[in-house]
Amino acid sequence: MLSSSLFESVFNHAPVGNYLLSPTPDAIVLAVNDTFLAASGRTREEMVGVSLFVTFPADPDDPEDTSETVLRASLARAIASGKPDSLPTIRYPIRVTLPNGEERFEERYWSAVSTPLFDAGGRILYVSHTTSDVTEQVRSAAALRESEKRFRALTDAAADVVYTMSPDWSEMHQLDGRGFLKDTSNSDESWLDEYIPLEERPRVRAAIDTARRNKAVFELEHRVLRADGSTGWTLSRAVPMLDAEGEVYEWIGAANDVTERREAEEKLRQADRHKDEFLAMLAHELRNPLAPLGAAAQLLQMGQPDAARVRHTSQIIGRQVLHMTHLIDDLLDVSRVTNGLVALDKAPADLNRILAEAVEQVTPLMRARGHDFSCRFAQSAPGAALVDGDSKRLVQVVANILNNAAKYTPEGGVIALAAQADAHEVCVTVSDNGIGMAPQLAARAFDLFAQAERSPDRSSGGLGLGLALVRSLVELHGGSVACESAGEGQGSRFTVCLPRLPRLPAEPVPAQPDAIVANDAGTADGAAPLRIMLVDDNVDAASTLAMLLEIAGHEVAVEHHPLPALARARAASPQVCLLDIGLPDMDGKELAQRLRAQPETANSLLVAITGYGQDSDRACALEAGFDHYLVKPIDTAALGDILAGAGR
Repeated sequence: MLSSSLFESVFNHAPVGNYLLSPTPDAIVLAVNDTFLAASGRTREEMVGVSLFVTFPADPDDPEDTSETVLRASLARAIASGKPDSLPTIRYPIRVTLPNGEERFEERYWSAVSTPLFDAGGRILYVSHTTSDVTEQVRSAAALRESEKRFRALTDAAADVVYTMSPDWSEMHQLDGRGFLKDTSNSDESWLDEYIPLEERPRVRAAIDTARRNKAVFELEHRVLRADGSTGWTLSRAVPMLDAEGEVYEWIGAANDVTERREAEEKLRQADRHKDEFLAMLAHELRNPLAPLGAAAQLLQMGQPDAARVRHTSQIIGRQVLHMTHLIDDLLDVSRVTNGLVALDKAPADLNRILAEAVEQVTPLMRARGHDFSCRFAQSAPGAALVDGDSKRLVQVVANILNNAAKYTPEGGVIALAAQADAHEVCVTVSDNGIGMAPQLAARAFDLFAQAERSPDRSSGGLGLGLALVRSLVELHGGSVACESAGEGQGSRFTVCLPRLPRLPAEPVPAQPDAIVANDAGTADGAAPLRIMLVDDNVDAASTLAMLLEIAGHEVAVEHHPLPALARARAASPQVCLLDIGLPDMDGKELAQRLRAQPETANSLLVAITGYGQDSDRACALEAGFDHYLVKPIDTAALGDILAGAGR
């Protein structure tokens, strides 16, 4: 017969918490083992002889605490049935005392079994209540569920395709549907055949083999079959999962659609290449005029030039300066328009009148190249083909397209301009039988720098900016442009369409004032010579302009710095001041303001002569007190008109 002390020792040192309860509703604790005391933080004195529900009361501040009710019901079932009753997991917060003496309820979870114990007569003597603290297991399971929930939300929200791979990469399982990938749900092919284009498979297989061999991260950017049927790009990355022996039991990876980024990068590379080609062309075009200008300068220095040589040399210089001026104007025009710095001077304009002016500008070039040119204006009543636009800019649009056709149509070729108007828009079409272009170039003919591919030998000249300017100006007018070509050597067709205005009543044409005939930078009929002060820190520019003015009969004083210029103005009282803007120490605008403040020059005519050609520069100069604004290289005829007006 085993001793009772042995049973007591086994009870007290059992690894599972246990206590004996009276089979009564108040469930008095009759005995409790060490394991439960350690788990609950209680002493035997606190528990033995006390109701279980007094020792472990329900939390009065927790409306969700049903632990006492659940436990009472379990004990009642065990007593009534005489059989064990299990509670796999029960939330039963217990009251604990903190080190600072404060009491609070601590959330705990328990697994419990209530087993009735009988005497020899079959009467229940005790209820053995066995408990295990499973709080950590419950919390771990909840954390795992939350983690899985977050992972699922992440995979659902991400643009990536998240997947797992078998150790040998033969089987793929997607965790979030198909994403951006092609739908192959009904396919029996392997994932490699389903998603990877044929030409890309060797590279993908090689990267997989390397990752498997080294048990390292797989990472590769490769082409992939997308859900929309196109071939795109993906960045795939998979991490090996290793078991205790260091063997891969699974790969977890993600594939991100990077098609837009790849396409943007390619566009940037193309733009950078076109920019470099354009800069090379720009350097070529700007150097071209320098050679004849340098030769002309040498000719003028060689011996005593006769009148014929001087006249011929000056004509060369004039042509080359005009060519460089056009190049710079094109650059500035494109910059202003593409940056939204151009304000259109809109008014009702007759399309046919615009076409006539554009044709007049381009006719000399077409005649020189022997082109067969035909022109058909809009067939409508006079003034019916109206557009709301800036006439000057629209003439520039049509002239640029005609110039483009003339440059790229061989001598003796055919060019045709046709216009038509309907109820909503007017369209102008320029077609030629010139060199044409490949379809991919036709699609971007109006892009900046597109001409670099079209004429790499530069035989036709120019910077390829004219058509870019055409599109920008037409779009500012609310219109559209298009280019068509059947291919290289098969000509081109350019179309510009603009919104049409309703026909307006005819207005009388105002009488034009009589023209004033003047010599370049000189005096007009009846105009007197003037006292002129010229201020420019560029010595060569100042001296050459001064010579032109003196030849025209004016008295010219030249200064290269603002402060001496102010002193000279006080002493000489010039009638006209020609001022550079970019002066040292004090810019031309401040100099103009000071001249206006001096009584000797308060009423003098102030003319800005500058290399700054933006509309904002012009506005600032006029606000500073200038009467006129001329951009270098200056139009000497325009300067002559200004001086002639001042002389009268």
